[in-house]
Amino acid sequence: MNESAIREYIVTTFPDIGVTDAAGDSYFFTDPEKMFPFATLVTSDAHDQVSDLNRPGVYRLNIGVSKQRFAELFPGPAEHDYTALDRLMPHPVYGKMYWVCVLNPGPATMETVKQLLAEAHQTDMRQHRKQGEASS
Repeated sequence: MNESAIREYIVTTFPDIGVTDAAGDSYFFTDPEKMFPFATLVTSDAHDQVSDLNRPGVYRLNIGVSKQRFAELFPGPAEHDYTALDRLMPHPVYGKMYWVCVLNPGPATMETVKQLLAEAHQTDMRQHRKQGEASS
């Protein structure tokens, strides 16, 4: 799947989201005012150079997950090749904030990616609702 197909999957699977596109990257969020994304799609090394995204056709999908889910996926310290394709890893910069990433999701990671996107979307929606109720 290329980045356009991943973007299309997210937009059609979660039609209640907002999307901001900037410089080839996409940011997906549920709160139009807060605009803190639950997932991002990055296509260049503009933010960090760890994944070598300047390679032709390489992009990184980043997903914010819960602390518990992150611990299930990555139970202990490990070395990661942040340039490897189709491998779920902690985000090279935001892993400490429970973000995961995968470069060019494919057969090895796609089902997990879909589950993580759904979980991240649901969590973000719950937080958005709670904030709405608190301000009412």
